[in-house]
Amino acid sequence: MTALSSIEKLCVERGMKMTGQRRIIAQVLSDSNDHPNVDEVYSRASNIDSKISIATVYRTVRLFEEAGLLEKHDFGGNSARYEEATDDHHDHLINVKNEEVIEFRNDEIEVLQRKIAEEKGLKLIGHRLELYGIPIGDDEKGQ
Repeated sequence: MTALSSIEKLCVERGMKMTGQRRIIAQVLSDSNDHPNVDEVYSRASNIDSKISIATVYRTVRLFEEAGLLEKHDFGGNSARYEEATDDHHDHLINVKNEEVIEFRNDEIEVLQRKIAEEKGLKLIGHRLELYGIPIGDDEKGQ
């Protein structure tokens, strides 16, 4: 018997019904090192079980998102992208040429954000930072 994926473990802990297809989708999402969109999740899941429908993937991704297991991102591409929700904070740098998403953490940025909030009389309780760029040396015509 294979080990439960991190998403599946949380589903079980919360008493969510886990069908075989939901387990596969949970595994695909837990194993993702990128930020897949629903079509990519569907492609990966259907390689494991060809009976999985795109509708099942959409419903399951929405269920996981509503349960707080996935974070939905709109990085300006054609479709929303997803990643497993964690307490491990990070920010994103998006290559707009190929839609590659690079996760990073920078302590100087974190300190600066808190300082800005304090200067405005607020205590920072959360944030989401997305930076967009193109490869150095690429011609910016048409951008």
